[in-house]
Amino acid sequence: MTVTHDSRNFFLPGPAGPLEALLWTPVSTSPPALAAMVCHPHPLFGGTLHNKVVYNAAKALDALGVPVLRFNFRGTGLSAGTHDKGIGEREDAQAAIDFLAGEFPGASLLASGFSFGSLAALRAGCSGPRVVELIGLGLPVNESNVAFLEKCDKPKLFVHGANDAFGARKKIEDLIPNLPGENELVIVEGADHFFAGHLDKLQSAITKWILQRHPKV
Repeated sequence: MTVTHDSRNFFLPGPAGPLEALLWTPVSTSPPALAAMVCHPHPLFGGTLHNKVVYNAAKALDALGVPVLRFNFRGTGLSAGTHDKGIGEREDAQAAIDFLAGEFPGASLLASGFSFGSLAALRAGCSGPRVVELIGLGLPVNESNVAFLEKCDKPKLFVHGANDAFGARKKIEDLIPNLPGENELVIVEGADHFFAGHLDKLQSAITKWILQRHPKV
């Protein structure tokens, strides 16, 4: 299904200056029970809030009536600042979480992201008390330190391409069962890092997981 939403382009306060942002808010008479953030992939390799994976993840959440915030990390698009190798970007993700918490005070929060953005979202989300759930799309486990997940017991969904060049299938399959809390791994057969030709399966995985956890969303 598709939910009609209000679309708002604006700048949210960031630690390095204003961050270009886009918020989809479903048209509804009742306040949402869940609100989400989706972070984009590496900005030095063309990643922005308009990335196809990020857009499709946002569409899946929007179709369930979940408000969705996307934003450009520092130095990307119209956002102030300069790229900070993932350190400052985690602070940007926290600023986005803080914005959602203020915008939807009664809602639980979901932090999600794709590739580089999944690291920023998961790091910020694991430590944020308002964040109750996490989604990592194409987590780049080959070259990234993901040890922080070993102390994160929040429910997590990981959606991963079987042929992901930045996250070997065996590495992600070995990682997830050993993490604390409730964790689900969905391997999309035939998909690469960008889920080319398989974005519908990525959407389906997100939709199924959210509905399992929030049947009345």
